[in-house]
Amino acid sequence: MASNKTANASRKARIEEMRRAEQARERRTRFLVIGLSTAVVAGLVGFGSYVLLKESEEKEQKVAQAKEPVKEEKSWDAKKLGRDHVTKAVSYPMKPPVGGDHSQVWMNCEGDVYKKAIPEVNAVHSLEHGAVWVTYNDKASAGDVEKLAEKVGKTPYSLMSPVKDQAGALMLSAWGKQVTVDSATDPRVDQFFTKYVQGPQTPEPGAACTGGMAQ
Repeated sequence: MASNKTANASRKARIEEMRRAEQARERRTRFLVIGLSTAVVAGLVGFGSYVLLKESEEKEQKVAQAKEPVKEEKSWDAKKLGRDHVTKAVSYPMKPPVGGDHSQVWMNCEGDVYKKAIPEVNAVHSLEHGAVWVTYNDKASAGDVEKLAEKVGKTPYSLMSPVKDQAGALMLSAWGKQVTVDSATDPRVDQFFTKYVQGPQTPEPGAACTGGMAQ
């Protein structure tokens, strides 16, 4: 009888010890989960703050870029640039043209990269809608052309095409504005895009860059 009581007491003691060990494991697991969750949340909050800060800095940088004049940029009086729709060829005083009378049909400029020359009268209409037109000639390096094509492809209200007889190897044009840049990494490229893609020079802001003429 005494041995049975001793055995029962021993079993109870072992069960109680196992229960305490299990409870301790549960507490450790719970603390670990809470700790990991806290670390994850803190990491997400920190990353989110970093992203927001970076976006804010980029916006501030773009605003600052838009206020600064583009070095060696050429400008034409927008009021003196014709805007009539015509069906005949137009002789423009600059190459590529930055404004003037043009076709009633615009070139598609939703990041369109044209491998062959496009009609000036259609491209000028795109500029009227607020597009930036990137052009290049045979002197431009393949690397620069590729990088600029990538940028244009990611930028609505922009287009790109070769212009064989232009003066500079790489040129950027907007309505009444134009600059020759040294390379695709020239800081004036980003500045020009920031200032003039749907910029204040645009005669018809918000007008379509799709539904026009494609090559």
